[in-house]
Amino acid sequence: MLPRRTDFPKGFLFGTATSAYQIEGHGTGGAGPTHWDSFAATPGNVAGAADGARSCDHYHRFADDLDLVAGAGFDIYRFSTSWARVMPDGGTLNPQGLDFYDRLVDAMLARGLRPALTLYHWELPAALADRGGWANRDTAERFADFAAQIARRLGDRVWSWATINEPWCVSWLSHFEGHHAPGLRDIRATARAMHHVELAHGRALAALRAEGMDNCGVVLNFEPTLPATDSPAAHAATDLFDAVMNRFFLGAMTRGEYPDTVLAGLGPHMPPGWAADMPAIAAPLDWLGVNYYTIKRIDAAPGPWPGWRIAPPQGATTDMGWEIAPDALTGLLDRIAAQTGDLPLYVTENGMAAPDTVQNGKVQDDDRIAYIAAHLRAARAAIDRGVPLRGYVVWSLMDNFEWAFGYGKHFGLVHVDFDTQRRTPKASWHALAQMLTGGRA
Repeated sequence: MLPRRTDFPKGFLFGTATSAYQIEGHGTGGAGPTHWDSFAATPGNVAGAADGARSCDHYHRFADDLDLVAGAGFDIYRFSTSWARVMPDGGTLNPQGLDFYDRLVDAMLARGLRPALTLYHWELPAALADRGGWANRDTAERFADFAAQIARRLGDRVWSWATINEPWCVSWLSHFEGHHAPGLRDIRATARAMHHVELAHGRALAALRAEGMDNCGVVLNFEPTLPATDSPAAHAATDLFDAVMNRFFLGAMTRGEYPDTVLAGLGPHMPPGWAADMPAIAAPLDWLGVNYYTIKRIDAAPGPWPGWRIAPPQGATTDMGWEIAPDALTGLLDRIAAQTGDLPLYVTENGMAAPDTVQNGKVQDDDRIAYIAAHLRAARAAIDRGVPLRGYVVWSLMDNFEWAFGYGKHFGLVHVDFDTQRRTPKASWHALAQMLTGGRA
């Protein structure tokens, strides 16, 4: 059973989230090609050979979708802008793209929603990918130009700004593990992408400030990490995984430091003069977004750096195979707050994939309700420990294009039939509406 809204401090905010490429339908409105279009067009990269060309057709259906956000009683709608929609070649403005986000933000405000804008949620314009993408320092400069243009157009109405969503996924997952676009497995490209994504954050933050924006932050993903065995090698591998996953971006963006254990592997491949960028990367934030889904169990593995392997989960898992560990959220928030002090924190993504089906016009996703309830209790426990947690955002509003998993993994509070585009609010949507509106929905 979900807690009550009144169980949280006065002013605590609740929201739900989406991202542009996952829902809009990228094949319309003058959007240019992205490196995700190229990745999806390569056989074997995406389940079911799916892509984001149509997805949820949110570009045309956003009014009805925002009615679902407001109808559930959410305070915040976290969304992202597509760089390739606004600047199809990475630099030239597309008026249709800017007009779309103009209408979208106005529609949020008309429904009493706070627009929480993320500038970059993974769709890099293909023209910039052709020039090296995130391995090219110039991409960070071009991103600052994009940030400035969005601020000039939407800055009078946006409630909060996030520069980049999950830099670890943009760089490590995509350049070292090859699971996301551009699908590389190259340590040199990884080192450069990791640093240039950090630099892009710093440059964009400066551009937002120059345009008079406030309430600016970044969204990082975290996975609390446990050794799979008690061996010294497993503990060392766990510490290194934690450094790459949980400390690399947080340390740079809040203290201007990269972990020495990570530099031991990436240092020889870092771009020349990288240390001079650290003051810009560590510019003060107004808030920090924390994305949390699961934990990782790590063991040592033979071979070159980094020398780890991910051990099997223990206990219940989601449809992604991710271990369900709500209590770890409390410890994670406590650990982050110990490093960031009074900086306001938001859980900007939390949710689960489940094999949902429509039966008799309904989706009874009790497992998702239990998941959200347990994580809300964990968030409340962190507040009781003194963590400055200001809000909680559910991922996601609706089923969508789940990146390399195509359309087979369902995180939504709302079911989407991708053939008919019919939306069906799930039991979890109704339960949250009951919690947030006191039964008025």
